[in-house]
Amino acid sequence: MPNLPPKNRIDVAWSDVVSFLRQLSHDIRNHLNAAELQAAYLGELAESAEMKEEVKRLREMIGEVSKALQAVTSRAAGISPTRIRYRCANLIEDVKQRLDSLGKRDATEWDVQAGDAEIEIDPQLLQEALLELFTNAFLYRSGEEVMLAIAKIENGKFSFTLREPKKEFDADTRNWGRQPLRKVGRGRYGLGLNRVRMIVEANDGSFNAKYDAKASTLLSRIVIPLAKPPSA
Repeated sequence: MPNLPPKNRIDVAWSDVVSFLRQLSHDIRNHLNAAELQAAYLGELAESAEMKEEVKRLREMIGEVSKALQAVTSRAAGISPTRIRYRCANLIEDVKQRLDSLGKRDATEWDVQAGDAEIEIDPQLLQEALLELFTNAFLYRSGEEVMLAIAKIENGKFSFTLREPKKEFDADTRNWGRQPLRKVGRGRYGLGLNRVRMIVEANDGSFNAKYDAKASTLLSRIVIPLAKPPSA
C-alpha cells in the first residue's frame, strides 16, 4: 500500500518474501497431494462413467492449482544462470519460434540487425525474459496495434527494444521491474517484470522502460554487453 504513512509501513526483505512464498506453496501443495490421493481413491470406487469423468475433472483442477503455486514460487526465486556464448540472432529466432507456437507472431514487426555478434548468457533464461515482455505487452495491449521489436548492436552491446503503442499510460517507469506485487490481477501477481529484471541483471545486462508521450509509445529495453573475443 504505497500511500500509507511511513510509520505504518513494514519493510520486508525480498528474500523473506520468497521464503514465505516457498513455504506457503509447499504447505498448500501437501494438502493438494492429499486431495489428489483421495480423488484417485474415489475414482476407483466410482461405478458410473459420469462419476469417473467428474473425478477426472476434479483431479485435473487440483493439478492446475498445484502448477499455479509452483509458477509463483519459480517466478519469485533467485536466478542462477548457466552462461554460454550465444549468437544474438539465434536468441531472436528462438523467441520468434515461441511466439509462432503461441499464435502471436503476427502482432509484432521485427527489425533485426544482429549479424554474427555473440553474448555470454543463459539462453533459456534470456528467452524467458524476452517472452515475458511480450506476454506482458499482449496482456495490456489495446486494440490491434502492431508492436515493433528492434534488435541491434550498438556501442559494443546487444540492444533489444520492444515498442508498444499506448495512447494512455500513467505508470511510473523510474523503478520499472523493481516493484513486484504492486499490480496484481487474476492469474497475475506483479512478478513478471521483476523476473525480467532479475534475469537480465544476472546476465550482466540492464533493463529499463520509458514512455514517449509524443509518439504514444512505451519503450522497454534490454541491453547486454557483447561477449569478449575468444583468446588466441
